[in-house]
Amino acid sequence: MSQQHENSPADQGADQSRVGAHGGMENSFGFQKVDEESKQGLVNEVFHSVAKRYDVMNDLMSAGLHRAWKDAMVAWLAPPKIPSHIQNWRSLDVAGGTGDIAFRIVEASDRQAHTTVLDINGSMLAVGQERAAKKGLLNNVDFVEANAEKLPFDDNSFDAYTIAFGIRNVPHIDWALEEAFRVLKPGGRFLCLEFSEVEMPLLDKIYDQWSFHAIPAIGKMITGDADSYKYLVESIRKFPKQQDFANMITAAGFSRVTWRNFTGGIASLHSGWKI
Repeated sequence: MSQQHENSPADQGADQSRVGAHGGMENSFGFQKVDEESKQGLVNEVFHSVAKRYDVMNDLMSAGLHRAWKDAMVAWLAPPKIPSHIQNWRSLDVAGGTGDIAFRIVEASDRQAHTTVLDINGSMLAVGQERAAKKGLLNNVDFVEANAEKLPFDDNSFDAYTIAFGIRNVPHIDWALEEAFRVLKPGGRFLCLEFSEVEMPLLDKIYDQWSFHAIPAIGKMITGDADSYKYLVESIRKFPKQQDFANMITAAGFSRVTWRNFTGGIASLHSGWKI
């Protein structure tokens, strides 16, 4: 259940309630209600602003735990390592511009796998390409600038689709899920890691205090940009809770949909299969 927070937009009557399985993120920029046509541009501005400090942002928002959660995500994916089993095995990491998940997948496969990183934000992709070059992974990873709501790939193209801390920034989440289902091969795996609803008593209150008071202030101190961090915190509280998001994944066509909570529900990892 959402609560009001001192000095938050809720004090001015902004909508702080989570959206449900029916959607609604397309009209939400944090707690502000915006025109559907404006949402993507506003989100793009946020990520242009934070691209070079993206890892710092995730460290702030998760107290550094995002690294362990991402490791757990890739471990659950378990990309194949043996070359004969990995021939033509391809994964797509959406909204993964800086390469965090893609690099983990490649390394977990003993550098046998190939991953395509797709992001709508060129600034994020530029950071990812620079990091890939430094890691010597440009032969294993390619970068595509495109929209998650309309993927530039053929049907049945990928063995795995991953998205980490990105889907809540997509205006039409249902469209993105339908596109994920379309581009996956039969037997393909969908994995989504996202901040979610805290389900542990007391932790929710501590996390709220940290999120609404500390994160924007620290973001301003480190990057000079408090507003972007304020949006990112608010967008977490708007995102559907675990069961509602699972229902959306199922509605897109996926089977065997399940999730795992991390750290009391601060983050949740959803899984589905195209069968």
